[in-house]
Amino acid sequence: MDAARLLQRRKISPVELTEVMLARIERLNSRLRAYITVLPDEARAAARRAERNILHGRYRGPLHGIPICLKDNIWTRGVRTTAGSRILRDFVPAADSAIARRLRQAGAILLGKSNLHEFAYGVTSVNPHYGWVRNPWDTMRISGGSSGGSAAALAAGLAYGSVGTDTGGSIRTPSAFCGVVGLKPSYGRVSMQGIVPLAPSLDHAGPMGRCVEDVALLLDAITVPDGLDQGAPHIPAMPYSRLLKRPIRGMRLGWPVRGCLENASPEVQAAVSKAARVLRSRGATLHEISLDGVEVGLQPANTTAGAEATACHISAGYYTVHSREYGADVRDHLRRGAKISAVDYLLALRARDSLLCIFERAFETVDAILIPTLPIVAPPPDTQIVRLGGRQESLRDAILRFSRPANFTGLPAISVPCGMTREGLPVGLQIIAPHWQEVRILRIAYHYEQATNWHHMHPAL
Repeated sequence: MDAARLLQRRKISPVELTEVMLARIERLNSRLRAYITVLPDEARAAARRAERNILHGRYRGPLHGIPICLKDNIWTRGVRTTAGSRILRDFVPAADSAIARRLRQAGAILLGKSNLHEFAYGVTSVNPHYGWVRNPWDTMRISGGSSGGSAAALAAGLAYGSVGTDTGGSIRTPSAFCGVVGLKPSYGRVSMQGIVPLAPSLDHAGPMGRCVEDVALLLDAITVPDGLDQGAPHIPAMPYSRLLKRPIRGMRLGWPVRGCLENASPEVQAAVSKAARVLRSRGATLHEISLDGVEVGLQPANTTAGAEATACHISAGYYTVHSREYGADVRDHLRRGAKISAVDYLLALRARDSLLCIFERAFETVDAILIPTLPIVAPPPDTQIVRLGGRQESLRDAILRFSRPANFTGLPAISVPCGMTREGLPVGLQIIAPHWQEVRILRIAYHYEQATNWHHMHPAL
């Protein structure tokens, strides 16, 4: 992170960085709607404290004095957490989430809370209550959901980093649509304590940034155990940012011959294929694999998400007391979830094992798998149907196809920019690895990034 290096050497100050971000937010947020809540006074006060600490030799590390945002379903002490809903529009947590607590301890400066699809239950971030998040590359297209505000803020230069949540692709989808980097860690790697739940067995939280190193630095901070998490697994964290530069020569990368590329647009196919060749030039080897059967797991994953989401909203009292305050699409999702039987839910959970077996067989011969993050680039907000591989399908099904399997299985996955279409829209490469191998996918993504310039491209706002 270039800004962190400049701060450490005292070439710039946290106050200067924060003022630049706040000025850009004031100029651009009304157009992009990336933020729901902006905290200018709090951010300036935190920047002054960081500046004093750094000047007196109390430097906490690479996030100290760095302005960031958090998705607005992550609890922040004393700052409202709406989850993009009317129901929680006045909810002000009395305590931080584990993530917010760790980032405060690392010295990060919270600029505000980023917009999202209502209750994180959607793929577009078209929010009926706080405005639809516009894509900085083309403001007449969506940013993707549900962490769309975080991705738009990063792409537009309104924050240096963010943390989002991902239940079916909600970190990776907007990262791909907006040309930034987003990591969904292994299930359980990052604490979900203090995050408004969607579907607990599928929910993940993870870092988003402008480059792979930024994402690794954020992951370093949010996976540090502090003894306050209830039920958090004791999985040793790694010094992710310090391991990025280890070579990938000889690493075996799986290249699906069926079930993936033919279901993506020609421009996505071309960009992802070229990315695979770039990684081969860096010393990795490509191996054809089969992921036949992966799509069979999509409906069970949808069933699991639907049942768990509705159960969460019923148990919290939202669905029964505030049903009229939901946006139409989220209300429809919850109504369908209420009709899922216990038998269907349990059968869906059983299908998870079958899907995981498909990936585990692939990982017997390869170290990681390369697939598109999304089969399409960002569409306009009124898009309902897309045509891919000679067939029509809903936009939601198309967006979830390549991302939801990693949620259902709990495998770590990252999206990194890998190209631009003729219309000037970003394409994302997704890298998936076995459980707890975040270091592996970060290394692969980093070496790809070092061989290309996509992360240096910025929208002309």
